[in-house]
Formats: sequence, C-alpha cells, structure tokens
Amino acid sequence: MSSKEVYTLKNKNGVEISFMANGGRIISVKVPDARGEVADVVVGYDTPEEALAGDAYFGALCGRYANRIVEGKFTIDGVEYRLDKNNGNNHLHGGFEGFNVREWSVEPVSTGKYAQAYKLTLVSPEGDQKYPGELKVGVIYGLTEDNEFVIDYTAETDKPTVINLTSHPYFNLNGAGNGTVEEHELQINAAKYTPIDGDLGTVSGEIADVKGTPFDFTEGKNIGEALSAKADQLDFGGGGIDHNFVVDGFDGTVRLAATLKDPKSGRTMEVYTDQPGVQVYTGNHFDGTDTGKQGKPIVKWGGVALETQIFPDSPNHYHFPNAVLRPGETYKHLCVYKFS
Repeated sequence: MSSKEVYTLKNKNGVEISFMANGGRIISVKVPDARGEVADVVVGYDTPEEALAGDAYFGALCGRYANRIVEGKFTIDGVEYRLDKNNGNNHLHGGFEGFNVREWSVEPVSTGKYAQAYKLTLVSPEGDQKYPGELKVGVIYGLTEDNEFVIDYTAETDKPTVINLTSHPYFNLNGAGNGTVEEHELQINAAKYTPIDGDLGTVSGEIADVKGTPFDFTEGKNIGEALSAKADQLDFGGGGIDHNFVVDGFDGTVRLAATLKDPKSGRTMEVYTDQPGVQVYTGNHFDGTDTGKQGKPIVKWGGVALETQIFPDSPNHYHFPNAVLRPGETYKHLCVYKFS
C-alpha cells in the first residue's frame, strides 16, 4: 500500500468520493449540480503527489485532539499532561505529526447501508504526541445511494486520555477553484457559539449568543455578509470565521447541524452529526500563493470547512462537553455530508 494510492467510492447518482491512505485525506468529492453537470466541490490539488506536498490538513482526518488545546496542557485524574505546541502557544489537530499525516490501513467493507465503503484503521501508541494511552481508531468512509457521505468514527484506549476526531475538507459547492464561498448561503442550527479570546488564540470557556453578531446563521444568510462585518471576533479568527458553533438540542443523537447552499450551481449540502459542536472555518489563511485544482490559485475564502466535533479546549473546561475517554468505553462520532 503506497501513500499515493487512491480509493474511490461511487454510487448510482454519479457521486464519487476519492481519498488517500495518507491522512485519510479526502482529495475529491464529485457531485452533480441542478443540471446534472458534475464538479469536484472539495478544495485541494489535482494529483496525489501535489496533495502530499501541499497543505497537510486538506481533507484529512485530524487527531488525537482536533482543534486547539490551550498551552497544550490538560489534567486527568490529577495528572497533568503537556502536549506539543504547534499553533503559537497552543496544541492543534494532534501536534506536529497528527493523524493527518499518518498512514492509515484501508480495506473495503460490505454492509447493506452503503453503495460502497472502506474502513480506515490506525493504532496511536502510548505517548504519541505526548498523549496518555494506546488509542485504537477505526473510521468508516461510506457512500449511500441517497448521496450521503458518512464518516463513522470509533476509538478505544487502554488508559484515560482525551480525544476529539474530525475531518477537514473545505467545500466550494460551485466547484473547487471557482471563486469564493461568499455567495454561499449557510444556515447553522446553533443559537450559541464559543468566542475566541484574542490573547489565548482560541476559546476562553465562554458560551455566547449568536444573536446580534456576525455569527448568527440561525435563519441562513450569505457567508459574505458575515465576513464583511466589522467585529473583533472576525479579526481573532484570522480575518474571517474560525469558530465553534454549539449545536442546538445536543443529546448524542444524530441531528441536522448545518445546511450549505450554492445559488449558482443549485447544489446543497446538509451536515448531520451526533457531536455537540461544528467548527466553521472559511479558509482565512489562503492567500492565492498555493496552486490548487485546474491550476487555479487557492484564494482567501475559497472554501469553507464544517468540522463536526467536541468543543475546542474541552479538557480544560468542566462546563464544556466531555472529551475524556476511559478504558472500557468506546468513542463514537458520526458525521454525514448529504448532497442534493
């Protein structure tokens, strides 16, 4: 199995999803528009070689702890653990060599639920990125005949540890490289969000109402309307949105968290999850210097990531959702991207 091997899921409706073993990276998602014309709606690169050389988070599985942990430290049962700090003073997406750059084992699986499916597995040893415990991870990538791309995560540990897995594709429903997502309409079932502390570079523990802020997507609006607002929070997000939204009514069951629509193509993507949060990131660090698909520059706001997950820095906030996994327990996380 080589890093460059590409695996593809297909269904009867012309939807095709391709990924690599390295990082479990989703490198293309091809879906028809309202006229039946197919386009690749995931920001990235034309070839596996370019994907391996390019942005290491594009479409990748992130862990052990996706998102940020303040100062890279947390405490379990009175023991303090200090992780690698790879994002300023914080730990991000598993550290310098997170799951996004690991070689995952890949094998096809047959279940009646999916048109096609693969299972990716990885063993993260004790002390990996300074985390406690050996963690065994399984992720199913499944595509249904209803155009649902399902990411089904499970994990088990032999010592108490923290975990927060996510997937990091950036979507542009008009097609990768075809402008920005400013005209995309986004609706999020979230009346609250977790603001960023400018000094910490991530959340402070505050849970705030979205009402009266650029982060109010409860009714659905153009992403550009939020991005053009004047707000310190947008500056703290690096010139755009890089925020965790609190899913309404979270109870561990799968529910609709967000809907993204592109008026130009008529494509819609619904995001379902059993997780308490969705990190919305509008690709604020893209600056046009990186060349993406079709030889086009990857521009600021050229895609939007909708990452289902536990809140950032949850291990350090008792009122945030639990991110501790103990022996005998199974971490479970379901994310569904449904295209229409």
